Amino acid sequence: MAAPEGLFVLEGRPTAQLIADQLREQIVQGTFRPGQQINESAVAAQLRTSRGPLREALQRLCQEGLLISHRNRGVFVLELSTADIKEIYAVREAVELAASNTLMDAGQDQINDTCRVLKEIIRDMAKHVAVSDWQAIARLDMQFHSTFVAGTGNTRLIRIYETLAAESRMCILSLEVAYPRLDVLVQEHQNLLDLLEAGDRKGLQQAVKRHLEKAVEDLTVARLDTEITA
Repeated sequence: MAAPEGLFVLEGRPTAQLIADQLREQIVQGTFRPGQQINESAVAAQLRTSRGPLREALQRLCQEGLLISHRNRGVFVLELSTADIKEIYAVREAVELAASNTLMDAGQDQINDTCRVLKEIIRDMAKHVAVSDWQAIARLDMQFHSTFVAGTGNTRLIRIYETLAAESRMCILSLEVAYPRLDVLVQEHQNLLDLLEAGDRKGLQQAVKRHLEKAVEDLTVARLDTEITA
C-alpha cells in the first residue's frame, strides 16, 4: 500500500520527533484512517528517511496511544470506541478543571496574557464556523483548550494535554456530524473566556464541566447514529 497523500518530504535529516509530529497531524486530520495499518516502507520512502527514525517515531506515537502495535502484524491507527471517547473527555475534564484553578491562582497578568490569545482563536473560529470549514473548526477548538491549559505554565499538565488534544481531534474528525450545534460553538468558548477574564472561579469550573459533558453527549450520539445508518 502506498503512503497516503498529504505527507511531505522533510528537509535535511528528519529526526524521530519531526517524523512523529507530522504523522500525528496526519492521523488527527484523517489522512491515516482509524484501523489503517502504517506501511513503514512506503512512509519511509515518501519522507526520504531511513527505517530507524521512522520506527522510533512510530514507537512514540504508540506510547501516546494514537497507534497500536500488534506483534507479527504491524502498527495500526487507533480506532476510538464510545468508551474511549468517554475516557478521553473524563481526563480532559480533570486536566482543564485543574488548569482553571491554576490560572485563577496565577495572577491577573497571566490571566490577561492567556485571554489575549484565546480572543484571537475565537475570532478565527467564528470565521471558519461561518463557512463550515470542518478541519479548521476542529483545529481551533482544540487550540483554544490547549492554550487554556498552556496558560498555566505547568509543563506536566501541558504534556498530558497534548495527547488528549490529538485524540479529541480524532474523535471530532472521524464523525462529520460531531458538531450538531455549530451555531453555539463560538458562544460556548466565548463564555469560558468571559468567566476566566472575570476571575469567576466557580462559574468557570461549572462551564468547563458542562462544555465537556455536552461534547461527550454530541460525540456519542453522533457515533450511534453513524453505526445505525452504516
